[in-house]
Amino acid sequence: MNLDLKGKRALVCGSTQGIGWASAVELAKLGAHVTLMARSEEKLQTQLGMLENNGSQQHAYLVADFEHSGQVKEVIEKYTAQTTVHILVNNTGGPAAGLAVHAKQEEFVEAFSNHLLCNHILMQACVEGMKREKFGRIINIISTSVKIPLRNLGVSNTIRGAVANWAKTLSVELAPFSITVNNVLPGATMTGRLEAIINNQASKSGKSFEESKEEMVKEIPAGRIGEASEVAAAVAFLASPAASYINGINLPVDGGRTGSL
Repeated sequence: MNLDLKGKRALVCGSTQGIGWASAVELAKLGAHVTLMARSEEKLQTQLGMLENNGSQQHAYLVADFEHSGQVKEVIEKYTAQTTVHILVNNTGGPAAGLAVHAKQEEFVEAFSNHLLCNHILMQACVEGMKREKFGRIINIISTSVKIPLRNLGVSNTIRGAVANWAKTLSVELAPFSITVNNVLPGATMTGRLEAIINNQASKSGKSFEESKEEMVKEIPAGRIGEASEVAAAVAFLASPAASYINGINLPVDGGRTGSL
């Protein structure tokens, strides 16, 4: 099975922590040149030095804040004018918890910009290079809410669905150029975002963090919370040459929790 990514450039968003960082680590292990992208230059510099390097890999980083789509556009267009990106991993922290019925219009607009519009800007900047190289992987880290909406995540459920359908549309349009577009759907994964969600549930219910966490675990057939590295393994496989005929799918990595096929 060909998992070799030597000579390929991977751009991983939100890659100073959590699933983004874990994905960058796995892609580097497969030999890819990895470009980290996040808003904190200090954190980027720290993480860059921690990436595995076989001696010939040329890792880099880009500073951009997804709350400012114009900045993202300026940074990525300047970068791709000189560098070909073969693998784009779209990954952004999700919107705050809350019921959809109580959400303000601005919350939807902000989430739409942070997720779909920024993803689109990055895709457009990278896709011409992928076409030239006749190799492209666009992988969107979304959520299992694409299949079944999650309670108390109204804005997130809405926007994640929009990103999933955007990706499916692109998968059809870009397939003739040997470019695949797939979505990875993490379930409960121990990241800073999940900790915030558990804390929020705990404060509302009057329960402890551990009690709220255990309630979540009871809903997972695997009987545990996932690790970021487990989601990253799926990302790395979809980025590899071995996954060249896998296109336009939603891949849950959730320990069997999602109650649909």
